[in-house]
Amino acid sequence: MAETGRGADRTAAAAAAAAAAAAAAGEAREPREAGAGAVVAARLRRAVRRLPLGGAKGLPPSRHSTRDTARPEGGGRAAPGAAPAPARQWPLLSVLIVAGLGLLVIAFDAFRVGLLLIGVALLGGAALRWLLPRVGMLAVRSRFTDIITYGVLGVAIVLLALMAQPKPWLEIPFLDDALHFTVRNS
Repeated sequence: MAETGRGADRTAAAAAAAAAAAAAAGEAREPREAGAGAVVAARLRRAVRRLPLGGAKGLPPSRHSTRDTARPEGGGRAAPGAAPAPARQWPLLSVLIVAGLGLLVIAFDAFRVGLLLIGVALLGGAALRWLLPRVGMLAVRSRFTDIITYGVLGVAIVLLALMAQPKPWLEIPFLDDALHFTVRNS
């Protein structure tokens, strides 16, 4: 069925852009349908990538199979393999429990204390990542990146919780001046 009007122009433009992108990527395309006034639709012709096609169990490695994925530094089990799953992942569970407790406290209308708990949970995650050689699934990236990420987010959340209005527990004068400079009372 042929399209007419603006919709056909948009569809033709989208098909032309997709064809140009495929040509730039070096992929082959074939027309699906063509007709008088019909938009030429294109379909990508490529092999489907399935992970366990080769390289496992004595099979020759396939060009499209994943051979191995590197585990993050310190990403092994935090406890021996015979221990139950919660014991093996105790660093991550401790961070999640404290953060969940913070969310629960926020739900009961004590937002500042809840946010402090969430920030402390992230700071605790940074400390665990720094001090322990193996932290299980708490290790997401490299040790340095995890420590910086957890630490910066934890400090930011704690500082914002301490400076939150009304009646902030921490006042930083230059931030107060910046706020008054940007938001003027009429």
